[in-house]
Amino acid sequence: MSLNREKYLTLVTLLEQLRSDATTTQIVAPELRQRVASLQQFFRQQIVPLPDQDWRVQSYQTEMSKQLRLLEIDVMFLQGARQASTAQTRLQTISDRLTILIQYCDAILQPEAEGEK
Repeated sequence: MSLNREKYLTLVTLLEQLRSDATTTQIVAPELRQRVASLQQFFRQQIVPLPDQDWRVQSYQTEMSKQLRLLEIDVMFLQGARQASTAQTRLQTISDRLTILIQYCDAILQPEAEGEK
C-alpha cells in the first residue's frame, strides 16, 4: 500500500469518526472545534505535502481545503446556536460537509484501487 493511500485512508477514518460523533453523541462545541482544528492540522501536515500528485488530486485537495475552512465556520455557528433546533440544523450541516470531504477522499483513492487490480 502506498504511503499516499495510507494517509488518505487515515484521513477518511478521522472524518468518519468525527461525523459519527457529531451525529450520534452529544458532542460539545468546544470539543468539536478542537477536533476540527486537529483535522485541519493533519490535512496540512500529512496530505498537502504528499509528492507526485496529478492535477486531479490537486483539484480535490483545493476543494478539501475549502471545505475544511467552511467546516470550521460551521462549528463557530454551532457554538453560537441558542436554540436546540438551530443547533440540530448546524450539526446536520457539519455532517453533510464531513460527508463531502469523505467523498473527495474516496474519489482520490478510487483510481489507485482500480490500478492495483
